[in-house]
Amino acid sequence: MFDTEHSFPTQAFIGGRWEDARDGRTFAVIDPATGDLIANVADCSEADTVSAIEAAHGAQAGWASTTAAERATILRRWRDLFVEHADDLATLLMRENGKPFAEARGEVLYGASYLEWFSEEARRVYGDIIPAPAGNKRVLVIRQPVGVCAAITPWNFPNAMLSRKVAAALAAGCTMVAKPAEDTPLSALAIANLGAQAGVPDGVFNVVPTSRPKLVGGALTGSDLVRKISFTGSTQVGRLLLEQAAGTIKKTSMELGGNAPFIVFDDADLEAAADGLMLSKFRNAGQTCVCANRIFVQAGVMEKFSDLVRERVSRLKVARGDVAGADIGPLINANAVRKVERLVDSACRDGAKLVIGGERHAAGELFYTPTILANVQPRMDIAQEEIFGPVVAMISFNTEAEAISMANDTPFGLAAYAYTRDLGRAWRIGERLDYGMVGINDSALSNAAAPFGGVKQSGMGREGSRYGLDDYLEIKYLLMGGLGA
Repeated sequence: MFDTEHSFPTQAFIGGRWEDARDGRTFAVIDPATGDLIANVADCSEADTVSAIEAAHGAQAGWASTTAAERATILRRWRDLFVEHADDLATLLMRENGKPFAEARGEVLYGASYLEWFSEEARRVYGDIIPAPAGNKRVLVIRQPVGVCAAITPWNFPNAMLSRKVAAALAAGCTMVAKPAEDTPLSALAIANLGAQAGVPDGVFNVVPTSRPKLVGGALTGSDLVRKISFTGSTQVGRLLLEQAAGTIKKTSMELGGNAPFIVFDDADLEAAADGLMLSKFRNAGQTCVCANRIFVQAGVMEKFSDLVRERVSRLKVARGDVAGADIGPLINANAVRKVERLVDSACRDGAKLVIGGERHAAGELFYTPTILANVQPRMDIAQEEIFGPVVAMISFNTEAEAISMANDTPFGLAAYAYTRDLGRAWRIGERLDYGMVGINDSALSNAAAPFGGVKQSGMGREGSRYGLDDYLEIKYLLMGGLGA
């Protein structure tokens, strides 16, 4: 596909062509592990975005008129190219995002799984025939693509988050304009490159990288041609996009911030719970929206569980992503490091106990040592905010009711986790936790067959699964009369 050391797409992809920004501007993409320049990328403006929207609009009718089987074939071919070039895509992702190579490759294959899933779901956009109120009438319901869609994607999963959105949109018969995060635009451009090779028609998928997100985002939300916005990112930005999209009454889906509780009861398999916490907490150095953020442990097993977690955390290898055996890479930028430092320092001042870590790591300026804090209280900033770093914040509880109450005491509701061997308790907490996704005795929530999304201020809509097409489809009612008795 490309040589990740020398040549990969850096221009915008608009209407099937690679384009420089109209005003000639570029912006730098930096390797967070080394501080080295990876590439200078086209810095799109409002005018470039309008051009991409028009290209998507021009392609919409033709793409919507293709058969489900034709769309499925292209998506499947795209998936196969992901797998064929998984090492290239992973290397590029590792360089712009910083995550270890093995983890980056896992993300690429995870992204490919959505192309595969929706290549199959494209054939299952069904309608209904409803019993009519009279013998000479027929009531039909069909589902049609919503039209041009915009995707605004985050830096923490630059491959998978875009793959998940574009696969559903194209399967439904929609065209798309994507704005990747400023820190990680190269994965999106590489995806577009493979899409063209797979046979995605010109204009059906467009990518506008930018360091001017307000200009590009405003053009997307303000356009009458864009009928749907899909966003993954912070609640603050999601709120702004919803306000902007209201002017043209767009369909929206939002996957926003989280504050995931991870509850360990005294009847849990503590070894399994410790393994589950490590998987949830330390993926991508703790920079995921579904990371365990508040670790609630029943008082009677707090000491034993803390020892198990400390032993595991002490074995984590902090290093650049291309170092063999690396577990924890850098945080994405200096602001991310400063936020983690602020939260840890504030917790310690307020009475939390530093068990391990609590400082930057010698591997580089943006690396933070995996950290455990004990005696954390629910009102501390570190329990109120999304940490987005490799920090375990331990909170003690006594009763099931107390754990559920503390877990739900947040405006967010994306993901939650609980470990217990009590089947009745598993059902109770699964139903009472006010979250869009709940993992019981398992912390690997996300897969293509499952609906991904949150409630409350963590968003609306679902991605993946058979429900993932719904946000890209409109329901149309057809009444056919005059058919005779």
